[in-house]
Amino acid sequence: MMTLVMGGAASGKSEFAEQLLLQSGILPRYYIATMQPFDEECRLRIEKHRQMRAQKRFETIECYTGLADLHLPQKGAVLLECMSNLVANELYSPEGAGEEALSAILTGVEQLAAQSRQLVVVSNEVFSGGLDYAGDTGRYLRLLAEVNRKLAARAHRVCEVVCGIPQEHKGGWQEHADA
Repeated sequence: MMTLVMGGAASGKSEFAEQLLLQSGILPRYYIATMQPFDEECRLRIEKHRQMRAQKRFETIECYTGLADLHLPQKGAVLLECMSNLVANELYSPEGAGEEALSAILTGVEQLAAQSRQLVVVSNEVFSGGLDYAGDTGRYLRLLAEVNRKLAARAHRVCEVVCGIPQEHKGGWQEHADA
């Protein structure tokens, strides 16, 4: 089962995504972290989050690009955080897929889903901040939006978190209430 959790910056999407996996009771739990540690501040933030996740029995696996090459030791619950970083890494990093970023990301998510009993993907909601972006930002945002749309189509469940409050858009209680 795959769930896509969307939201703006500091919306509570990461906490909600973690809770989904904690409530599932599935072990082992893997946290696929995509943020590259570019400076000391990033490294300290990553280490703090790694320690917090370890207390929740998550094994952190760093994966900045090449998600399709990732092989988990055994099937379990997987949290992929955050699609926004992965898109940027695949698009702009020398190790990334560049123009083939969309294909590389979608293939990687499909392969990760096949290795998971439950997969939760976290991503940022885009285009709420404006319409005119400098430089290559528009290209990045369009790619992230396309990845989000394709993942939403494949996901069993899609949630948006606003101010810590999850809203179901696909799957979950809404579809069952209509039956």
